[in-house]
Amino acid sequence: MSRLTVGQGTALSVGAVLGTGVISMPALAADVAGPASLLAWLVLIVLSAPLAWTFAALGARYPDGGGVSTYVRLAFGSRAAAAVGWCFFFAVPLGAPAAVAFAGGYVADVLGGGRTTMLVTFALVMTVVFTMNWFGLRISGRVQLLLTGTLTGLLLITVLAALPHARLANLGPFAPHGWAAIGTAAAVLVWGFAGWEAVSSLSGEYRNPRRDVPRAAVVAVLVVGVLYLAVAVTSVLVLGPALGGSAAPLADLLAVGVGGPVRELTAVIAVLLTVGAVNAYLAGATQLGVALARDGALPRRIVGTPRRSLAVVAAGGLGSALLPLDLHLAMLLVTGCFTLVYVLGTAAALRLLPPGWSRRGAGVAFAAVLGLLWLNGAPALFSLGVAAAAVVYQHVRERSARSRSAKMVSPASIRSGSTAPNPNTKPACLAES
Repeated sequence: MSRLTVGQGTALSVGAVLGTGVISMPALAADVAGPASLLAWLVLIVLSAPLAWTFAALGARYPDGGGVSTYVRLAFGSRAAAAVGWCFFFAVPLGAPAAVAFAGGYVADVLGGGRTTMLVTFALVMTVVFTMNWFGLRISGRVQLLLTGTLTGLLLITVLAALPHARLANLGPFAPHGWAAIGTAAAVLVWGFAGWEAVSSLSGEYRNPRRDVPRAAVVAVLVVGVLYLAVAVTSVLVLGPALGGSAAPLADLLAVGVGGPVRELTAVIAVLLTVGAVNAYLAGATQLGVALARDGALPRRIVGTPRRSLAVVAAGGLGSALLPLDLHLAMLLVTGCFTLVYVLGTAAALRLLPPGWSRRGAGVAFAAVLGLLWLNGAPALFSLGVAAAAVVYQHVRERSARSRSAKMVSPASIRSGSTAPNPNTKPACLAES
């Protein structure tokens, strides 16, 4: 029996979207677009409403744990669903080093060591999370919600403590890198808004999906929007030009507003939040890999068991950490995959939802995420390549299966007619009747 209430569903939805990226994204966006990055934040918050509502409408109408993959399969078939699965599966190992880099920046802010400290932090976090998943240990849902609540509390305290030190003069120059940089900042910020698909994935757990899923989505959009905008505005107004070069913007804000050993505290919180987030993504990707192998979308001999799938994801994460990618490019590659998933999900909504406001909202969301994919620029080609590879793999596998099936019928048996059914003979199940 489903027991998820609107309040619990809202908390889980907020937790899925309000990830660890917020501890560093204000600085990343400001580094790209300056104070004009606030417009990118505002655009993403506004666009979250139709996107979240679209997935809520799908979840209410088709309550299923498969989420976006289920809707894409219903609308476009198994090959498109495999493309969605591949985009998620391969985005996780590519995004893990970037996610840990946010916490690594806070650790380096306290201990020094720069990139070396960040790599050591990544190795330690991955070791802990890999070991937990290898032996079947899980951070419980309550602990995950506790970590989300801790992050929310930290954001509120930071904003309230630092806001009295805000200066309007820090808004100038407003667009030091040009107006086009706002689009680039928006593409980076998609990282912080990925997770709205969880609204639909949780739909089967609600007591009354048709009534409760949309309600939880509306509240979650408001909570996430207010928190994100408050942190972004406060960061720009308080830190000014120093924000763009900050590796630990929340620690800088707390140091201005509170003082004391706040950097050490925020570093510890950042690491704990990252362990929780990476654990959730690694566990999810592991199960996704097994499911894709079960459905024939990935080779069984490589990811057919949880431990094999976990090893592939972890090895991919370690390999990604060693690639000569700067943080901005890595984030754009990952957000390109997330954005393509949203493009396919909202396109599926246009086919599945009945005429009315929900379909109109899906149309707005589809146009918006298509625009974000374009703003992603050349890194979006990676997501398109992953999707194309999934479709090609499915096609080759299906053709190989048909070829093997055809070889099982020998020419001799065909000539003798032994494999051809006799139209005058009833099947055994009908012969007795």
